[in-house]
Amino acid sequence: MANNTPSTKGMSHQKVETNSFLMIVLILLVISIGGLVEIVPLFFKKSTTQPVEGLKPHTALQLAGKDVYIREGCFVCHSQMIRPFHAETMRYGHFSLAGEFVYDRPFQWGSKRTGPDLHRIGGRYSDEWHRQHLMDPRSLRPYSNMPAYPWLADRMVNADAMPARLRVLQLLGHPYTDEEVAGAADAVRGKTEMDALIAYLQVLGTSVR
Repeated sequence: MANNTPSTKGMSHQKVETNSFLMIVLILLVISIGGLVEIVPLFFKKSTTQPVEGLKPHTALQLAGKDVYIREGCFVCHSQMIRPFHAETMRYGHFSLAGEFVYDRPFQWGSKRTGPDLHRIGGRYSDEWHRQHLMDPRSLRPYSNMPAYPWLADRMVNADAMPARLRVLQLLGHPYTDEEVAGAADAVRGKTEMDALIAYLQVLGTSVR
Protein backbone atom coordinates (compact mmCIF):
# COMPACT_ATOMS: atom_id res chain seq x y z
CA MET A 1 0.00 0.00 0.00
CA ALA A 2 1.43 3.37 -1.06
CA ASN A 3 2.31 5.85 1.63
CA ASN A 4 0.79 9.21 0.64
CA THR A 5 1.86 10.96 3.83
CA PRO A 6 4.17 13.93 2.98
CA SER A 7 7.61 13.78 4.48
CA THR A 8 8.59 16.05 7.35
CA LYS A 9 11.06 17.80 5.04
CA GLY A 10 8.36 18.44 2.47
CA MET A 11 6.01 19.82 5.08
CA SER A 12 8.68 22.22 6.36
CA HIS A 13 9.46 23.49 2.86
CA GLN A 14 5.77 23.90 2.10
CA LYS A 15 5.28 25.85 5.30
CA VAL A 16 7.99 28.32 4.32
CA GLU A 17 6.67 28.72 0.78
CA THR A 18 3.09 29.34 1.85
CA ASN A 19 3.89 31.74 4.69
CA SER A 20 4.82 35.13 3.19
CA PHE A 21 5.96 36.64 6.49
CA LEU A 22 8.18 33.67 7.31
CA MET A 23 9.66 33.77 3.79
CA ILE A 24 10.51 37.48 4.13
CA VAL A 25 12.14 36.94 7.53
CA LEU A 26 14.26 34.06 6.24
CA ILE A 27 15.29 35.97 3.11
CA LEU A 28 16.37 38.96 5.21
CA LEU A 29 18.28 36.64 7.54
CA VAL A 30 20.17 35.01 4.66
CA ILE A 31 20.97 38.40 3.08
CA SER A 32 22.17 39.77 6.42
CA ILE A 33 24.48 36.82 7.04
CA GLY A 34 25.82 37.00 3.49
CA GLY A 35 26.35 40.74 3.78
CA LEU A 36 28.26 40.38 7.05
CA VAL A 37 30.50 37.69 5.58
CA GLU A 38 31.26 39.85 2.52
CA ILE A 39 31.50 43.32 4.10
CA VAL A 40 32.90 42.98 7.63
CA PRO A 41 36.32 41.59 6.58
CA LEU A 42 36.87 44.69 4.42
CA PHE A 43 36.92 46.87 7.55
CA PHE A 44 40.02 45.00 8.72
CA LYS A 45 41.83 44.90 5.36
CA LYS A 46 44.58 47.52 5.19
CA SER A 47 44.25 48.16 1.45
CA THR A 48 40.62 49.25 1.89
CA THR A 49 40.98 51.33 5.07
CA GLN A 50 44.37 53.04 4.67
CA PRO A 51 44.99 55.91 2.23
CA VAL A 52 47.38 55.29 -0.66
CA GLU A 53 50.79 56.89 -0.30
CA GLY A 54 50.69 60.62 -0.91
CA LEU A 55 46.91 60.95 -0.62
CA LYS A 56 45.75 64.08 1.18
CA PRO A 57 42.25 65.31 1.99
CA HIS A 58 40.90 68.03 -0.27
CA THR A 59 41.97 71.60 0.38
CA ALA A 60 39.26 74.12 1.22
CA LEU A 61 39.06 75.24 -2.42
CA GLN A 62 38.95 71.67 -3.74
CA LEU A 63 36.29 70.77 -1.19
CA ALA A 64 34.20 73.75 -2.31
CA GLY A 65 34.64 72.51 -5.87
CA LYS A 66 33.44 69.06 -4.91
CA ASP A 67 30.32 70.66 -3.40
CA VAL A 68 29.67 72.36 -6.76
CA TYR A 69 30.32 69.07 -8.60
CA ILE A 70 27.69 67.33 -6.46
CA ARG A 71 25.20 70.20 -6.58
CA GLU A 72 25.31 70.40 -10.38
CA GLY A 73 24.84 66.63 -10.69
CA CYS A 74 28.11 65.95 -12.52
CA PHE A 75 28.19 62.44 -11.00
CA VAL A 76 25.04 61.56 -12.94
CA CYS A 77 26.98 61.52 -16.24
CA HIS A 78 30.60 61.05 -15.10
CA SER A 79 31.81 58.13 -13.02
CA GLN A 80 34.96 58.19 -10.91
CA MET A 81 35.70 54.48 -10.88
CA ILE A 82 38.10 52.89 -13.38
CA ARG A 83 37.58 49.14 -13.46
CA PRO A 84 40.56 46.76 -13.74
CA PHE A 85 39.98 45.88 -17.39
CA HIS A 86 42.44 46.45 -20.23
CA ALA A 87 40.04 48.62 -22.23
CA GLU A 88 39.46 50.85 -19.20
CA THR A 89 43.07 51.24 -18.15
CA MET A 90 44.19 51.93 -21.73
CA ARG A 91 41.72 54.80 -21.98
CA TYR A 92 41.67 56.25 -18.48
CA GLY A 93 44.83 55.11 -16.72
CA HIS A 94 45.55 53.01 -13.63
CA PHE A 95 42.49 51.26 -12.25
CA SER A 96 40.95 52.79 -9.14
CA LEU A 97 42.17 51.64 -5.73
CA ALA A 98 40.08 51.53 -2.55
CA GLY A 99 42.73 53.52 -0.69
CA GLU A 100 42.14 56.50 -2.99
CA PHE A 101 38.63 57.02 -1.64
CA VAL A 102 39.41 57.01 2.09
CA TYR A 103 38.75 60.76 2.36
CA ASP A 104 35.75 60.82 0.00
CA ARG A 105 32.58 61.78 1.88
CA PRO A 106 30.48 61.02 -0.08
CA PHE A 107 32.32 59.05 -2.77
CA GLN A 108 31.62 59.92 -6.42
CA TRP A 109 31.94 56.51 -8.04
CA GLY A 110 28.82 57.03 -10.14
CA SER A 111 26.94 54.37 -12.06
CA LYS A 112 26.59 55.85 -15.57
CA ARG A 113 28.92 57.18 -18.23
CA THR A 114 27.15 59.58 -20.53
CA GLY A 115 30.49 61.36 -20.43
CA PRO A 116 33.96 59.89 -19.78
CA ASP A 117 35.20 58.70 -16.41
CA LEU A 118 36.93 61.52 -14.53
CA HIS A 119 38.91 59.67 -11.89
CA ARG A 120 42.27 60.38 -13.60
CA ILE A 121 41.36 63.75 -15.13
CA GLY A 122 43.65 65.69 -12.77
CA GLY A 123 46.55 67.33 -14.58
CA ARG A 124 45.57 66.11 -18.05
CA TYR A 125 44.36 69.52 -19.18
CA SER A 126 45.19 73.08 -18.21
CA ASP A 127 43.00 75.22 -15.97
CA GLU A 128 42.16 77.35 -19.01
CA TRP A 129 41.02 74.27 -20.95
CA HIS A 130 38.64 73.33 -18.14
CA ARG A 131 37.38 76.91 -17.93
CA GLN A 132 36.59 77.02 -21.64
CA HIS A 133 35.04 73.53 -21.50
CA LEU A 134 32.72 74.55 -18.68
CA MET A 135 31.79 77.80 -20.42
CA ASP A 136 31.13 76.18 -23.82
CA PRO A 137 31.80 72.43 -24.12
CA ARG A 138 31.17 72.34 -27.87
CA SER A 139 33.94 74.86 -28.52
CA LEU A 140 36.36 72.06 -27.61
CA ARG A 141 34.27 68.95 -28.20
CA PRO A 142 31.95 69.64 -31.18
CA TYR A 143 29.80 66.54 -30.58
CA SER A 144 29.54 66.88 -26.81
CA ASN A 145 26.07 66.85 -25.26
CA MET A 146 27.34 68.29 -21.98
CA PRO A 147 25.49 71.45 -20.87
CA ALA A 148 27.42 74.67 -20.37
CA TYR A 149 27.93 76.12 -16.87
CA PRO A 150 28.73 79.81 -17.49
CA TRP A 151 27.09 80.98 -14.26
CA LEU A 152 29.80 79.29 -12.22
CA ALA A 153 32.17 82.05 -13.34
CA ASP A 154 29.94 84.66 -11.67
CA ARG A 155 29.04 82.89 -8.43
CA MET A 156 31.43 83.26 -5.51
CA VAL A 157 32.32 80.48 -3.10
CA ASN A 158 30.68 80.88 0.31
CA ALA A 159 33.92 81.39 2.22
CA ASP A 160 32.32 81.66 5.64
CA ALA A 161 30.88 78.15 5.39
CA MET A 162 34.19 76.41 4.73
CA PRO A 163 35.74 76.32 8.26
CA ALA A 164 32.72 74.40 9.55
CA ARG A 165 32.94 71.99 6.60
CA LEU A 166 36.59 71.20 7.36
CA ARG A 167 35.95 71.00 11.10
CA VAL A 168 33.30 68.31 10.63
CA LEU A 169 35.62 66.29 8.40
CA GLN A 170 38.40 66.74 10.94
CA LEU A 171 36.13 65.21 13.58
CA LEU A 172 35.47 62.30 11.23
CA GLY A 173 39.18 61.56 11.01
CA HIS A 174 40.46 63.63 8.09
CA PRO A 175 43.96 64.86 8.99
CA TYR A 176 43.30 68.59 8.76
CA THR A 177 45.35 70.75 11.09
CA ASP A 178 43.69 73.40 13.26
CA GLU A 179 45.51 76.01 11.16
CA GLU A 180 43.99 74.62 7.94
CA VAL A 181 40.52 74.72 9.48
CA ALA A 182 40.99 78.26 10.77
CA GLY A 183 42.35 79.47 7.42
CA ALA A 184 39.72 77.78 5.26
CA ALA A 185 37.67 80.94 4.75
CA ASP A 186 40.67 83.00 3.63
CA ALA A 187 41.78 80.17 1.31
CA VAL A 188 38.61 80.45 -0.79
CA ARG A 189 37.68 84.09 -0.34
CA GLY A 190 37.38 85.86 -3.68
CA LYS A 191 37.27 82.58 -5.63
CA THR A 192 34.45 81.74 -8.00
CA GLU A 193 32.64 78.42 -8.05
CA MET A 194 34.29 77.76 -11.40
CA ASP A 195 37.72 78.26 -9.81
CA ALA A 196 36.75 75.79 -7.10
CA LEU A 197 35.37 73.19 -9.51
CA ILE A 198 38.50 73.35 -11.65
CA ALA A 199 40.68 72.94 -8.54
CA TYR A 200 38.67 69.83 -7.64
CA LEU A 201 38.95 68.35 -11.13
CA GLN A 202 42.69 69.00 -11.23
CA VAL A 203 43.35 66.88 -8.13
CA LEU A 204 41.29 63.85 -9.15
CA GLY A 205 43.36 60.68 -9.37
CA THR A 206 46.72 62.42 -9.01
CA SER A 207 47.86 60.24 -6.08
CA VAL A 208 48.19 57.21 -8.37
CA ARG A 209 49.40 57.22 -11.96
